[in-house]
Amino acid sequence: MGKKIACLVTDMFEDSEYLEPARAFMEGGHEVVTIEKEAGKTVKGKQGEATAKIDVGIGEVSPDDFDALFLPGGFSPDQLRADDRFVQFSKAFMDAKKPVFAICHGPQLLITAKTLDGRTATGYKSIRVDLENAGVNFKDEEVVVCGNQLVTSREPKDIPAFNREALNLLK
Repeated sequence: MGKKIACLVTDMFEDSEYLEPARAFMEGGHEVVTIEKEAGKTVKGKQGEATAKIDVGIGEVSPDDFDALFLPGGFSPDQLRADDRFVQFSKAFMDAKKPVFAICHGPQLLITAKTLDGRTATGYKSIRVDLENAGVNFKDEEVVVCGNQLVTSREPKDIPAFNREALNLLK
């Protein structure tokens, strides 16, 4: 039976880091629900190749409605973490030990939620020090799986490994 995956995303996301995992999750029989400040709007990727229609606003959903959380990279996570609702939503998944998939700059939401201390993870090279300051045991690897819950990757070329490990956790 397919899982319901919350995807926190806004303008300037990294196109391939949203499109490719979302496609892989849907092909795997799972549902991906896009969440931003308001439902119905369309957000654009920073490469100008991709758009995502927002399914629901953050005020209309609860983490309890979902089985997993997907955080694509780009400038989207940094914008979203300025809004406490997205930070608390992300924290709830970590606290509940539900699967969380964060690629590139995606872990920025988890840093702000203060949920990474003692975790092993990776991310884009520009946030390595931020991750280490948040208590992460940083690994410069294409994909890092921590505690059968958290899947992180560094950049678009890591997407195949990211998708593989995320789909494994959804089984």
